[in-house]
Amino acid sequence: MTPNQPYLLRAIYEWIVDNEMTPYLLVNAENDYAHVPRQYVENGKIVLNLSPMAVNTLELGNDYISFNARFAGKAMDVSFPVAAVLAIYAKENGQGMVFNEAEDETPPPEPDPEKPGKPKLKLVK
Repeated sequence: MTPNQPYLLRAIYEWIVDNEMTPYLLVNAENDYAHVPRQYVENGKIVLNLSPMAVNTLELGNDYISFNARFAGKAMDVSFPVAAVLAIYAKENGQGMVFNEAEDETPPPEPDPEKPGKPKLKLVK
């Protein structure tokens, strides 16, 4: 199954914008494929304003997010994998969603039917 993160990002982005708030992304700037303004990176992360007034040519794709924005008056093309997004939230109230930094796309292994595990239910009298 495809990852759900890009779909959730697009939905929450639209919800924030529809409520006339400012969508912010927290991005892992240490991702090898993240092209972000390095002078604004703190502790390996960067917060980016994705409001329609702040960015041009925003693309919220399934694999990458890209846009053009001005940083200290200089236009810059910014792009990073969707997997590098750690959170999306509204600047004004902090509502949004946090994503697991080390999200594993593989489901947990099925329990071995030959090896019974510890019982999960207890009888309480």
